[in-house]
Amino acid sequence: MVIIENNKSETEIVDENKERGNWSNKVEFIMSCISYAVGLGTIWRFPYLCYRNGGGAFLIPYIIMYLLVGLPMFFMEIAFGQYASEGPITIWKICPLFQGIGYAMFTISFLVAIYYNVIVGWSFYYLFASFTSELPWSHCNNDWNTPACARFNGKNCTVLGGLLNTTGHCLLQNESSPELWDSLKAAANASKMPADEYFHHSVLGISDGIEDIGGIRWQLALCLLLGWIIVFFALLKGVKSFGKAVYFTAIFPYVVIFILLIRAATLPGYVDGIMFYLIPKWERLTEAKVWVDAATQIFFALSPCFGGLITLASYNRFHNNCFRDSLIVATGNILTAFFAGFVIFGIMGFMAHELGKPVESVATEGAGLAFIAYPEAVSRLPVAPIWSILFFVMLLTLGLGTQFTLLETVVTAIVDSWPDKLCERNRKWVVLGASCVMFLLGLTMCTRNGIYVLQLLDNHASTFSALIVGLCEIFVIHYLYGVDRFLNDIKLMLKRYPPTYGLWSFMWKYITPVVIIGLFIFCTINFKPSSYGDIIFPGFVNAIGWVISAVPISLIPIVAIIKISKAKGSLRQRIDCLIKPTPDWGPALNRIRAEADVT
Repeated sequence: MVIIENNKSETEIVDENKERGNWSNKVEFIMSCISYAVGLGTIWRFPYLCYRNGGGAFLIPYIIMYLLVGLPMFFMEIAFGQYASEGPITIWKICPLFQGIGYAMFTISFLVAIYYNVIVGWSFYYLFASFTSELPWSHCNNDWNTPACARFNGKNCTVLGGLLNTTGHCLLQNESSPELWDSLKAAANASKMPADEYFHHSVLGISDGIEDIGGIRWQLALCLLLGWIIVFFALLKGVKSFGKAVYFTAIFPYVVIFILLIRAATLPGYVDGIMFYLIPKWERLTEAKVWVDAATQIFFALSPCFGGLITLASYNRFHNNCFRDSLIVATGNILTAFFAGFVIFGIMGFMAHELGKPVESVATEGAGLAFIAYPEAVSRLPVAPIWSILFFVMLLTLGLGTQFTLLETVVTAIVDSWPDKLCERNRKWVVLGASCVMFLLGLTMCTRNGIYVLQLLDNHASTFSALIVGLCEIFVIHYLYGVDRFLNDIKLMLKRYPPTYGLWSFMWKYITPVVIIGLFIFCTINFKPSSYGDIIFPGFVNAIGWVISAVPISLIPIVAIIKISKAKGSLRQRIDCLIKPTPDWGPALNRIRAEADVT
């Protein structure tokens, strides 16, 4: 980094790569990676998986899978992007035949960005609703509540000699006949918590099925628009504005988690929740599903194969220590997930105590945790609106941090593909155009059937395609290009080989691809048709889902065929030419290219 003083005595940072720009400092890159990797899934999925797969014992397969697949993929993509200073599409000068991998990454990030910001919009909705003296989901006296709405305190139920059912409804047996008692139990079990009805009836206005579109929920549409406006301004000036925004999105969630942890530790039932979260069940380690869950979670938590890590690293200075940064971010992701579990299960323990129920009956994951279970628990705290505001601001910062990188991946891919026409001066129009297109597509999830559309996209947009992309990426870099050659590229950046040189070579060539293949097989065998709650989507909807899954993957052979058709010579000669790096592959700066072997 070079610092100069201008006539106005202002400090100006001169980028190493003047054409693309660089992060203003090393911290901004680390913060952007943390903000990208530590997303919503880290908070609402890992703690649930930990409890479901043996409590504290789950940390053993999780750490092992982190070493076998998570860290190798993360380090590989960071080093790859930093070496070439290219976005996810143009970086495949390393092997033009497989440039379709870049288009697949672009498509995955594009699809995920569409629905991810819808979840950010939900968080805005809840945040605004929290600025009140009484949270609207704390009782059943609202217009949207149904006769099935029920809110009861488990401790009071016990005093009355009743039985609290699985939904928190108190049943009083007294002198009722067995038939009446059974009838009461059945009716009460059909009841819903206020937070459940608030999410489905007030926020979503949910329809009866995916075929029943209904109208657009204008409140959600406005919240979605607000989300896209924030993302637009955060990326307006590229990594210069992005780098400043991630200071907040990366740091603030930790502040809130720490505050919520202190509050949770003072609540009755906290210890029960933590014990439930951590007590190891060692026998579960013999089950294959536990190891698959660990590998799946670490793979998607670190977000390789989406193009985001390549994009972020492409703005690094060439000699940045990408190995150190990879260790910091990847390890930080694990620690954050583990730390967040104390907050989530501490609050769930409190909720179980309030309802007079076991912790496992209130534990959940995904949107159900973030928008139903946790809001229900928070509504039972003193000064509930304050804790609700803190929680949803945390969700917002987590969601926006990931969303920034998803859109930046799309924008960088487009700008790098047409550098002459879409120079940095015109970048703002690309950001604006991409934001507008994604906002309009996101409106399909602001309708009354929007949750079903979101569920379909979440099931199909990235799971299978990301695994295939990962395998292709490993094949190209470590087999066609060569793992030793790649390690020499890393040596050029770090001015030394990464520690345990031989181990990295072995992991990239053999262990990591085998784990990914195993994940793909297991996910395929255990895949279930898309559904939401008790509603199973029709066959044609699931067919659309498989088309969505196939689109990114199909781009790999399609682009390869196009490349072959445009090349000259026999088929063998064309392929031989296209699997070799192009003459302009390598470091972006001429002075560094002179040091590199790019033949």
